[in-house]
Order: sequence, then C-alpha cells, then structure tokens
Amino acid sequence: MRAAAALAAALLTACASAPPPAATLGRDGALAAVVAGQSSRAAVQGALGATQVQSFDSGYQVWLYQLPRPGGRYAEFVILFGPDGVVRKTRLREPVQ
Repeated sequence: MRAAAALAAALLTACASAPPPAATLGRDGALAAVVAGQSSRAAVQGALGATQVQSFDSGYQVWLYQLPRPGGRYAEFVILFGPDGVVRKTRLREPVQ
C-alpha cells in the first residue's frame, strides 16, 4: 500500500512543472513604456518582451519582470492588467538589503 502511494506521489511530482522564469530587463528606462490606464498587453509585450504570466478567472493578469541590481540581486516589476487588456497598476519592488 505504501509503495503504491509513493509511486503515485512520484508520478504527480514528475507531471508538475515549474512556471517559466520572469524575464530580466536590461535597464529601468524600459519601464517608462508601461502607463497605467493606457498601455495594452500587446504594447507591453512589444516593449518589454514575454515573461511569466499569472491569469485569473476574472480576466485579470499579473506579469512579472526582473531588473538586475548590484550584488546579484533583482528588483521585481509587477504589472496588473484588467480584463480589457489595459494596465491597471504597476509596482517596482527593490530587493531587501
């Protein structure tokens, strides 16, 4: 019985896959291309490239980008898109010192 449970757990683990990594942006200046209330998904993808996306049943999406910082750390740039595909909010979170 334990062997069957262990086998089932191993198979489920093998089927699970990690989400793709967030895209790394080369410079902070690219963030100016993202304007809340104006920028569309297509415009953001054209300016910043494809990245990790979390979609919700409500139609909202969250996109995550990373920006390199000294010491091998990264800041996170998060974009919230509404169901209409337009940026609602953005947030830049610097790494904790």
